[in-house]
Amino acid sequence: MRDTDARGQRLVALFILGCLLFNYPILSLFNVTADAFGVPVLYAYIFAAWALLVALMAYVVESRR
Repeated sequence: MRDTDARGQRLVALFILGCLLFNYPILSLFNVTADAFGVPVLYAYIFAAWALLVALMAYVVESRR
């Protein structure tokens, strides 16, 4: 029972982190006219933040303890 409570709390924390990462003040930091590896910085940030959230969610859901 405790393990599922901790897992749920971690998933809620990841949801809040996702809301912060994709909110206006943070997105405006990356809205510049520059490229990262030929991709606009904003698009690279959105993809990297999304990939990070997916990886962290997979880690939380698949962790045994």
